[in-house]
Amino acid sequence: MRQLPAAAILATLLAAPVAAAAQEAGDKGKGLDLALRVCANCHAVAEGETVSPVDAAPSFEDIADNPGMTGMALSAFLRTPHRTMPNLILTPDEISDVVAHILSLKDGG
Repeated sequence: MRQLPAAAILATLLAAPVAAAAQEAGDKGKGLDLALRVCANCHAVAEGETVSPVDAAPSFEDIADNPGMTGMALSAFLRTPHRTMPNLILTPDEISDVVAHILSLKDGG
């Protein structure tokens, strides 16, 4: 059996987190477009919008500014059904895009 040189193994290990991060990085413009189509009936989704159409639905800025809010937490939330939200089925790319949009609103943009 042929062994890989240590440098090749190290390069692979160092590149893995970068590749994973690149897969998870979404397009915030696409996320805003999607949010305007499927989330804006209940949530304030755009930058500067602070009052949601539904009182119980937090604005995306409020969600972004929640202490400890991360992309991972948002991704998990969007993959989990909730009684107070419609059962949206989003693709992994759509989730990444919406997460990128929401996080772009952190602390007012």
